[in-house]
Amino acid sequence: MAFVTVNDVTLHYRHSYGVGIPIVFLNSLGTDFRIWDAVIHQLTVNAPILCLDKRGHGLSDDGPITMDALVGDVSTLMDHLDMKAALICGVSVGGLIAQGLAAARPDLVAGLMLCCTGARIGDAEGWNARIQAVEDQGIASMAEAILERWFSEGFRSGRLADLAGYRNMLIRTSAVGYAGVCAAIRDSDFTDQAPRITMPTHCIAGAIDLATPPALVQALASLINGAHYEELDNCGHLPSIEQSAATARSISSLHETLR
Repeated sequence: MAFVTVNDVTLHYRHSYGVGIPIVFLNSLGTDFRIWDAVIHQLTVNAPILCLDKRGHGLSDDGPITMDALVGDVSTLMDHLDMKAALICGVSVGGLIAQGLAAARPDLVAGLMLCCTGARIGDAEGWNARIQAVEDQGIASMAEAILERWFSEGFRSGRLADLAGYRNMLIRTSAVGYAGVCAAIRDSDFTDQAPRITMPTHCIAGAIDLATPPALVQALASLINGAHYEELDNCGHLPSIEQSAATARSISSLHETLR
């Protein structure tokens, strides 16, 4: 395990060496960077890879959480590791962080893989209700509803041990960190910034994603000049888990075009 203190928080990360353009993986709300493991194992490129637990998740500190802070953690860690322009792969809030990084530090971004995300996700009323529920009742009170949004019915009924493991990952997330990232999502809107993205971009949607439906991802792709849109069948909110092979193929293909 590797840890570093940046921006007054200690972050847990994993960095491996390779050749060519690096790949950075940014995970979703209520998960840690292990959700990318199956994808990484199936990549057809031997690139340097960085994964990190954003603040408030996994083994990283809580700390004050805003979108600027989340973006700043990624850029500072990349600078610390002397990583240059990379393919940034983000799912859900990770996709928002990726968009923020493209705006704040375009020098660090060679391309974007935006999975199950949007220029804006949800509305203030919905996020405030979720924050209140976490603060009053804890994450476990919402776990079943969240898992229904994360995974298809086939996954939930056919992969019971995996489902239990991902439930553990979710409910063991810091309540403070979870609520803080909810607030960061609530306060983020990249609708005006998305048309200014100039890096090659590929947007992936899960056909049965209830959290960020395909229409939301397609709308994001339409805002970004030249962005490609892909919809994965039998996939909920986390394609890196439910459709890892297809996700790995898309990432490898985009990476090849960046050479």
